[in-house]
Amino acid sequence: MLAQCPCSGGDQGAGPLLFFGLVACAVWLVHRIGGKDGVSRMSKVWKTAIVVVLVAVVAIVIINKQMGSSPGTDPAKGAAQVSQPAAGLPRLLDLGSTTCIPCKMMAPILEELKKDYEGRLQVEFVDVMANPDAATPYKISLIPTQVFFDASGKERFRHEGFFSKEDILAKWKELGVDLPAAPAVGETVPK
Repeated sequence: MLAQCPCSGGDQGAGPLLFFGLVACAVWLVHRIGGKDGVSRMSKVWKTAIVVVLVAVVAIVIINKQMGSSPGTDPAKGAAQVSQPAAGLPRLLDLGSTTCIPCKMMAPILEELKKDYEGRLQVEFVDVMANPDAATPYKISLIPTQVFFDASGKERFRHEGFFSKEDILAKWKELGVDLPAAPAVGETVPK
């Protein structure tokens, strides 16, 4: 099962709405079969069986829809892959989604880090909802998850949830990775 943001409610499509609509129809149908005077013309066992079957059918339809229509999962098209680390650069990998609130909050931070530390830090975002195969090797349980890799590609730290820019930079420093502040306009970056 793919990790999901606790606040996003998972799939943002019509699946949950369809599910609740069909359950409401099943309840209405069972009520109508029961008769106007409250005397049941149908046993409780049959009513329960109808509801259970309808719920199972809806669940199967939703699961098939999610598995069959996820972008990046069609073998003919090829799933997106996480890029290889740049030689000698530490790497921050953020595994998240474009629909998750904390993930959306991380997006501008990642862009700032990518811009401010270009050539000194590799910053990458993977949308695990669009590319579930790319997230599989990282065995994440919650999004967003930030994975810190040293320059040799070894995982050094992992964080789940929102992580501020200041906290990210402090963690790099704690891990012994010196990321000097971005140079002033016109100043060159020492290498």
